[in-house]
Amino acid sequence: MFYREILNDLEKWRTSYGRKPLILRGARQVGKTTVVNEFGKQFKQYIYINLENPEYKEIFKSYSDITKITARIFHLNNKQLSLLKDTLLFIDEIQEVPTAINFLRYFKEEVSELPVIAAGSMLETLLGKNITFPVGRVTFRILRPVSFSEFLRAMGKDLALEQLKNVPLNDYAHGTLLTLFHTYALIGGMPEIVDHYVKNQDITALGEIYNSLLDSYLGDAEKYAVSKQELQLIRFTIQQAIHHAGKRFTFQGFGNGNYKSREIGETLRILEKTHLLHLIYPTVSYTIPAIEDYRKSPRLQFLDTGLLNYFVGLQNEILGTKELNSIYQGTLIEHLVGQEILSYQTFPLDKLRYWVRQKNTSSAEVDYVYPFQGKLIPIEVKSGTIGKIKSLQLFINESPLNYGIRFYAGEFSLDKVKTQEGKTFYLLNLPYFLASQLEHYILWLQKNIPQEENEIKILQESKEKYIITKKEREIKLDLENLPEKYLSILKFCKTEPKKGKEIIEELLGLTYQSRNKKIFIKPLLDLKLIDYTDKDYLKSKKQTYTLTEIGKSVLSKN
Repeated sequence: MFYREILNDLEKWRTSYGRKPLILRGARQVGKTTVVNEFGKQFKQYIYINLENPEYKEIFKSYSDITKITARIFHLNNKQLSLLKDTLLFIDEIQEVPTAINFLRYFKEEVSELPVIAAGSMLETLLGKNITFPVGRVTFRILRPVSFSEFLRAMGKDLALEQLKNVPLNDYAHGTLLTLFHTYALIGGMPEIVDHYVKNQDITALGEIYNSLLDSYLGDAEKYAVSKQELQLIRFTIQQAIHHAGKRFTFQGFGNGNYKSREIGETLRILEKTHLLHLIYPTVSYTIPAIEDYRKSPRLQFLDTGLLNYFVGLQNEILGTKELNSIYQGTLIEHLVGQEILSYQTFPLDKLRYWVRQKNTSSAEVDYVYPFQGKLIPIEVKSGTIGKIKSLQLFINESPLNYGIRFYAGEFSLDKVKTQEGKTFYLLNLPYFLASQLEHYILWLQKNIPQEENEIKILQESKEKYIITKKEREIKLDLENLPEKYLSILKFCKTEPKKGKEIIEELLGLTYQSRNKKIFIKPLLDLKLIDYTDKDYLKSKKQTYTLTEIGKSVLSKN
């Protein structure tokens, strides 16, 4: 077993004042049981019970007195009750006896000397089934896939790990860390995958493990599906979620399926409870609180980038590239940076956010915004020149901040930049592999922003302002590479004609106004991909739009 950084959190929990039983959450196969087994070595006595075992299951079903339950567990495991304070009790697969979750409160109230950890793969799916977590009587942590720093430790790359933790990064360490990060980006962070690679250094031998992991997630669907139809829907959604990872999407027509948007939405939320994926909703805020706009399309974050690479077929492409941003239209590295940002966040409510401009005439989007010390910090994942981060500059123009962060393949640097609106700000350029060190670099940036104007050369942008002209409002689409939102409209109109209001409000989740019709419906009419059903009364309130033969042809190719 290689070292997992959550062990630091567990050690702090053990000695915390008023310690409560800890529920360790996380997706299946991320190493929860292994981590607690390792933590148990720090105690004089360690008791592991699995509630899939009928003998232990019966204890929680037969007894209602927590002291008797404790005594029975110690007796069965031949452990001394006199060492209660120096014993770790780990209750695994606690979801097998849902009422056992409620017993955790009594460990806190009546046997508080005993450190207790519970874990289960689908705890959140029990909520709403007459089972509630004992609020105020338990604490939570979440275990995520292996981070890059944990990967380095597992590989025995102690010097590289030391350089990764050094702030700021030494220039000479860049090449070595970037090469190792490419390997990490290729295989991902599932513990079984990392362990096998560390021992065998053979990427070609990992396929069987990737398939086994996906089979286990698909198999889990049987545990929370109530019918064969729901089982098929959950499995379909899991498989399609991998292909949508890192992308914005709409519920309607998800995965080219025939399921209703409500069905897809509910299924994705079930899977979100299992921590297999996350729906990242955008915010239009420039400051705390970063309130998410659930009317806008979410972006999908899957559990692990390595699983994404394997099942989408990106591994060979990664092996042959020096620039990860060129893979999968930049989706791969953006997804992996998000995974790394999450990797050191152990509280269940920690989540990713991204920013979009409130104006519907602009498609400006910042990859991530990170709440930190009362500030909302913009983060872009981009290669190339300063001029390619226009969305970040739009954010900075309206934000009280005078700095932002970019992750890219280049070396660590700090630039002083002027936006096209004339605002001066500092851009901290960080190599991709430093994403897990984000907070350390924010603190460094706050302390090291130069006070004198001449300390750093100002990178001048074009003086042209961000003015949206009439020509820019005319959306021009490429039939060979039609954006996903427009494809979703074609799919929406495939079975029967749809009203403009249905397309704009129900499908896209936007307000029904002429501006949105011009952006999303008019371009499709101009390309003859959809057509009016009533050509005599184009402005009729009952007007609907139907898919043309050209539209059907385009849809069949996508």
